Amino acid sequence: MTTPLIRDLTRYLDAWAPPAYQESYDNAGLIVGDPNVPVTGVLVSLDTTEAIVDEAIEKGCNLIVAHHPIVFKGLKKINGKNYVERTVIKAIKNDIAVFAAHTNLDSVAGGVNYHIASRLGLQNVQILAPKSQTLSKLVVYVPETDLPNVLASVYEAGAGQIANYDHCSFRVGGTGTFRPLDGARPVVGEVAKDEIVSEQRLEVLLPTYLEGTVVRAMQQAHSYEVPAYDLYALNNTNQTVGSGAVGELPEALDEATWLQHLKSSMNVTVVRHTALRNKPVQRVAICGGAGSFLLSDAVRAGADAFVTADYKYHEFFDADGRTIICDIGHYESEVFTKDLIAQHLREKFTTFAVILAGTDTNPVRYFF
Repeated sequence: MTTPLIRDLTRYLDAWAPPAYQESYDNAGLIVGDPNVPVTGVLVSLDTTEAIVDEAIEKGCNLIVAHHPIVFKGLKKINGKNYVERTVIKAIKNDIAVFAAHTNLDSVAGGVNYHIASRLGLQNVQILAPKSQTLSKLVVYVPETDLPNVLASVYEAGAGQIANYDHCSFRVGGTGTFRPLDGARPVVGEVAKDEIVSEQRLEVLLPTYLEGTVVRAMQQAHSYEVPAYDLYALNNTNQTVGSGAVGELPEALDEATWLQHLKSSMNVTVVRHTALRNKPVQRVAICGGAGSFLLSDAVRAGADAFVTADYKYHEFFDADGRTIICDIGHYESEVFTKDLIAQHLREKFTTFAVILAGTDTNPVRYFF
């Protein structure tokens, strides 16, 4: 069995959490390393630090897959003056590649927030704030005989999926007309003669970032020299891409029981929260990491509690009795992302070890 290269693994991760869905400030992807090197082992961590690189060396892993990128902004000098530069230098010196799946993994259904929801036992989980302008529609006119091949090709390229359904399309029959001119090489018809063909108008949705891939697949499967097609940008919200998540507990809990459930499920020692409302908790909104920007979405979704991190003092006032803000800490909210990433890699790749980092990278400590 051929040993996978680093690029095989990063392509798989990019297909799961497309880089097109990362936020503008982010820096997901392969940050350090040669994509053409065979993988000897993968260390999965929340952060990349010097200690994590040391652990990778010790455990024979030449690739670190982290949630948080080690480099957010451009490095104008790399001389070891801070932990970021020292970490990058150590990784390069020891041939350790570093990959990050950050806000792109936050943004997809089945990603970070869905994993938190699973730990909390939530049901009927959905994206809390779906994104718009991430979908396109391809409309192409296809002769009847080409339809099976064209459909198979655009489906394979990533079109035709709506939420938990795939192979979705709309077709309606019609009549196509054309006249080949000098220089044309028509599959159907003859030069200088009008032609009438029975065709299907085929419509499929696709992620906008796959427009080029899907159009090329359609053109290769289509028998016409120049297929007629339209490509539309859609303003529809994408129910599988966006920020946060929301779901329901199997049964409502009183507030004290809910807070204890949150602590035990997320393995935290403390929960900073707003005033209790003397109401049961069943509908819960989630945002791993800093999530104050989603408070209005959580309230609009009817969340009894909003689990997130990095709330500032004055921001707690914004709850205004409409929900319970539950700040469990940034590291604590996202540390189990390691398990999520490792699970996906182990299911796909079996020729190398996928190891959960044992190093605690939480920079925050608590005194009790």
